[in-house]
Amino acid sequence: MDLHSFEDGDLYFEAPLAPEVMTLLNQAAEAYGNGGAESFLMKARFMAPDNLMVLVALYRFYYYQHRYIEALGIAEDALDVSGRMFGFDLGWRRMTLQHLSYGMVESFGMVRFYLLALKGSGYLCLRLGELEEGIDRLEKVVELDSPDRLGARSLLEVAYNQKGIYSLDQRMSA
Repeated sequence: MDLHSFEDGDLYFEAPLAPEVMTLLNQAAEAYGNGGAESFLMKARFMAPDNLMVLVALYRFYYYQHRYIEALGIAEDALDVSGRMFGFDLGWRRMTLQHLSYGMVESFGMVRFYLLALKGSGYLCLRLGELEEGIDRLEKVVELDSPDRLGARSLLEVAYNQKGIYSLDQRMSA
């Protein structure tokens, strides 16, 4: 599978969005510089809690504000929503290549989004000092994306170095 492919057409930002929610997202973008963006984003989330464009906007807001705990919570919500969109709701720890294969039949784009959200949540865990949790998440992405199309392996190597483990092979043999 080529996780760089965008040919299936079901990208998160192409999902229908009510005009009033889009207006709130635009208002949030305009208000970002003066500190007023969060209220617009929260209203948009209230109106469209399962819309991935809204979740991504809120995630980015928290991430760029260095509010990593809130960003991680939004990443978790995005995992739940995108997983449901391709028929997977067992939690990322239980994801297997078989689940991924079935999911790609439903929505290749959502599977890719799911894996990117898992990678992002792993990174946030590392930033929050939750090294083992971050490693677990990144290891899952590497397991499911063995060609490393999404680039999780390099983050994983950095996390391993922090723990005194210097390679994926060394971790797996421990």
